[in-house]
Amino acid sequence: MAKGKSTAKAASWSKEEIRELKKIYRNCSNANVAKELGRSEGSVSAKARALGLTKSKKYLKSIGRG
Repeated sequence: MAKGKSTAKAASWSKEEIRELKKIYRNCSNANVAKELGRSEGSVSAKARALGLTKSKKYLKSIGRG
């Protein structure tokens, strides 16, 4: 097996999980979103990226990145 590769299969996202992700992603940290959805931060980040979601300017400013 190649180094760094996982054999674990990613769990599919339900329509409800995607709805909730879209609802809370813009104004919450990935850690909080992950906890809320019972997912890993990496999974949240990858799904948000795939859906074209971004953090709000207000949220980015609140964490010193805006």
